[in-house]
This record gives sequence, structure tokens and C-alpha cells, in this order.
Amino acid sequence: MRYISLPEEKERRLSFYLAMEEWVARHLDEPECFFMWQVAPTVIFGRNQVVENEVNVAYCREKNIQMYRRKSGGGCVYADKGNVMLSYVCDGDNVGFTFNKFINMLLLVLRRLGVEATSTSHNDVMIGDKKVSGTAFYHLPGRNIVHSTFLYDTDMENMLHAITPSREKLQRKGVESVRQRITLLKDYTDMGLEEVKTLIRQTLCEGERMLTSQEVAEIELVEANYLKEDFIQIVS
Repeated sequence: MRYISLPEEKERRLSFYLAMEEWVARHLDEPECFFMWQVAPTVIFGRNQVVENEVNVAYCREKNIQMYRRKSGGGCVYADKGNVMLSYVCDGDNVGFTFNKFINMLLLVLRRLGVEATSTSHNDVMIGDKKVSGTAFYHLPGRNIVHSTFLYDTDMENMLHAITPSREKLQRKGVESVRQRITLLKDYTDMGLEEVKTLIRQTLCEGERMLTSQEVAEIELVEANYLKEDFIQIVS
């Protein structure tokens, strides 16, 4: 599996990376590819979610936390520079097979970190009874896109205040709060985040495909069209 890299390191909005996933799926002739990314504090909610039910919009505006709706389903997540986001693009039409393959990749990475983890029927990765990674999926003709959180660390105060799932939803999962439901990978390993990112890449990928400046410009056009057409919605 090839690692897809960018020609320059710069801070980008989450919408760029979602556009990058789709551009890669539509234009790169790679049966499997993968990349990682990090963003400034951001809340991402699923395509079918009602933002006011899942996000503390006033808090996010006060703290300059960006808010986006993505194309994939699934739940609301908070991301910042303390964790890493994973994107996997592959050929195929079998959703279940693709999810299982990707989840097993994450379990392999965690085993190599010396961490025992399991998966759930909701495609979450758990350490004990707490979530360390969640995944979401969408499909294009002949191509699958899976993206995932990998929760190494985070600003817990922002996470707890920015995401506001209903008490009913939490009770269905047998927990009283978001904090009780999640865990941080840093508590299970002596490796720093950059070391963990290196391990992920070495475990999952062989070779690299660096995008050209022209290809990055094409991704930026996809991002601009997304935002205009409200496929990826920014809550302002």
C-alpha cells in the first residue's frame, strides 16, 4: 500500500483533507493508499446528524473551534493536533470487507505498540471498555474511502464541551459522559506521537506517492467546490 504525501508541510483545514480523500479515490491509479493528517481544533459531524443535537455551537465559536459536516455517516468527533486522523482509500464494492480490513490494520498497529485492543460491531477500536479510534465510510463507484480518528492525546476540556451527545445516546452505550467512554493512547505507550505516526506508516505502507503542486491545486479546487455546494458544510 502506498503512502500519499504532500509536497510541502503547511497547516490546512479539515475540508482540504476530505477533498484530498475524494481526489485520490477518483484520480490515483492505486488499488490501496493511505495518508495521515492533523488539524487545528475541529469538530466533524456525520452527514445525517443534526448539528445542534451533537455540537455545542456557541462554545465552538467562542473557542475558535472549526465545525464541518462530512460526506460519510457515523458520529460526531473532535480533532486537534494531539491526535491523528487516518485516511484509507481502496478498490472494491464490499463495505463490510473494507471496514474489517481497515480495523484489522489498526489492531495490528496497536499490537506492535504492545497494546491489546479489540473492535466492536460499530467499527470502533477499544482498549478495554474505552474507545481509542472510531471510523466512518463512504463509497464511490468501485472505490471505498474510510477515515478514522486515532486518539493519542487531546485537549480534553475542548472535547468535553464541544461535543454534546444526548444523555439517552450515552446511556445506550452504558456510560455517563464522553470522558468515561474514551481513552488516550499516550497512557499505554512511552512512544511520542511522531514515533507512533512513524510506526503506523512503517506497519501499513510500502513506498510513497508524493502529490505534485498541480495535483494539490486540483484538490484545492475540489475543496472550494465542496464548500460552495455545501457537501462539506462549515458552520459559521
